[in-house]
Amino acid sequence: MKIDGTPYRSIWVDETDSWSIRIIDQTKLPWALDLVRITDMDTMAHAIKAMLVRGAPLIGASAAYGVALAMRADASDANLANALAVLGETRPTAINLRWALARMQAALQPLRPNARAGAAYAEAAAICDEDVATNKSIGAHGLPLIAARGQNGRRVNILTHCNAGWIATVDWGTALAPIYMAHDSGLNVHVWVEETRPRNQGASLTAWELGKHGVPHTVITDNAGGHMMQRGDVDLVIVGTDRVTRAGDVANKIGTYLKALAARDNGVPFWVALPSTTIDWKISDGLTDIPIEERPASEVTTMTGRALDGSIATVRIVPTSSPAANPAFDVTPARLVSGLITERGLCDANEAALSEMFKDLSAKEASVAKELA
Repeated sequence: MKIDGTPYRSIWVDETDSWSIRIIDQTKLPWALDLVRITDMDTMAHAIKAMLVRGAPLIGASAAYGVALAMRADASDANLANALAVLGETRPTAINLRWALARMQAALQPLRPNARAGAAYAEAAAICDEDVATNKSIGAHGLPLIAARGQNGRRVNILTHCNAGWIATVDWGTALAPIYMAHDSGLNVHVWVEETRPRNQGASLTAWELGKHGVPHTVITDNAGGHMMQRGDVDLVIVGTDRVTRAGDVANKIGTYLKALAARDNGVPFWVALPSTTIDWKISDGLTDIPIEERPASEVTTMTGRALDGSIATVRIVPTSSPAANPAFDVTPARLVSGLITERGLCDANEAALSEMFKDLSAKEASVAKELA
């Protein structure tokens, strides 16, 4: 996707030295485009944990490059195990993290130490390239959902929650991929962007990337989504996800479940876009089996933005004596999901449909899946 006309990916190898990793510091958006240089595994682990990079596919790609940086410094068995352990503890909910680390381990463990660094960079690059191709395919399969509602120039209003755009992946995005394709093909598309408290990924990230690419959009409060559906101002909802069970339950940013309830009550299709790497084949019940990350209370009690004088300021918005809870995700039961948009096509959100869609997983993918236990 583009930033003011220039194509970018969200993570790449620095062209000047061919080994350090560049990322977009998403904690600085939308106020500054800060391209951070990462030179070691611990810094990459911090970038994931502190959400300089976020979004399930990008977390996986970043972790893969974190392993590559570790192997460049010390390719011993002990350091490989350490890198996998440290990176594996950075975020608990997104399954792509564990998937990417298992894939890196499978590729590197059998090799002699002197061959691991080069192989690690190659495998991380392959993960990134595959992510781009996967997301492009998700966009192509989701595009007809929009096109069917946009005939004769009719405006299609799509509501999304949190950020599942290109900066949550390596490129294209998941939920936003069909929207970008619709916009680029000339369809009259408009996006209702929910702010997504407490970290405001919708207001600060989704709005930023849509605006930079030229996609019409409007930011609304999280609680306005149901109202917009009641008024008939939402044609469909498309969200991303950090983990999907084999039965089709969906874990996504906190507040997604409420949008699914509102969509069901108002007859609005509720679609979830995801790569197959986000499916956790080991679990079926999302409410009991998916760990929900509890993030710092400060994300709820404070808010950061640009003051009227142009400075960036963080202010407290609740009484100092009031505690806060901050679950980062919720689970939307499969019964509320109209369908899943995957790189292989559209399917129902249930175990039979998912198993049928992905029954031809390659031997390599299957062996990686076994490592997720």
